[in-house]
Amino acid sequence: MAKKKIVENQSAVAYNENITHLPENIPQEGVEEITIAKKLLSLYNLQQICSQIDKIRVVRGELPNEVRDLEDALAGMQTRIENHKEELEELKQKVIAQDAKMKESTVLIKRYEDQQNNVRNNREYESLSKEIEYQKLEIQVAEKHKIKFNTDIVTKIENIAECEEKRKEIAEVLEQKKSELTDIIAETKKEEQELIAKAEELKKNVDYRLLNAFERIRNNARNGLAIVQIERDACGGCFSTIPPQRQLDIRLHKKIIVCEACGRIFIDKQLVESQNN
Repeated sequence: MAKKKIVENQSAVAYNENITHLPENIPQEGVEEITIAKKLLSLYNLQQICSQIDKIRVVRGELPNEVRDLEDALAGMQTRIENHKEELEELKQKVIAQDAKMKESTVLIKRYEDQQNNVRNNREYESLSKEIEYQKLEIQVAEKHKIKFNTDIVTKIENIAECEEKRKEIAEVLEQKKSELTDIIAETKKEEQELIAKAEELKKNVDYRLLNAFERIRNNARNGLAIVQIERDACGGCFSTIPPQRQLDIRLHKKIIVCEACGRIFIDKQLVESQNN
């Protein structure tokens, strides 16, 4: 048992010597240069495929979002038109109601005037006169309401016409954007699917936990780059200056090294060039 423990401790030391500021959950399983180099190249090749997929999706740009926004705008405009139409019908019913009131008051006035011809005293006559005056006031109020409602109807009809015009414009733009999106998807779908398939194949050659760390870095990086080269003594991702000793460590491929500023994984440019030769 004691011997087994010593061996395990030695393995742990070897494991820790092969990692420098690496994100959590990235294991290192060997100390040989070829092992580290292969891991870096596998990640780099995967990054290249992922970057090509990103470029295809950039070509689509904001079109999917624009289509969704236009669809929402079209639905919203349609709802507004329907609301205006409901309000228009309500206004029309109010006009009809005012006409009915005016007609009813006119009938009452005629009745009261006829009754005045058959009154037996001044008190009855004055009472009927007050009723006639009240009904005339009712007619005036109804006329004012009718004028207002008719004005509102004209405004509402104009609003509906404006909304219909806007709805038509939105529908035309939406149709155009949908057509553009359909064309772009048709042009890039096959290429994207092929690249995704290649990426899935490459992922099989990458350590599972290392792959998780790679994808986490990619998701957090604005440009989607998780593994970068040194460019003019600086990180190819965030452009932070890399000390000469750190650059030497990167070139030795003895450990996986990440940028202290942005967390991206470094790969030596010569290593990348060597796989192309």
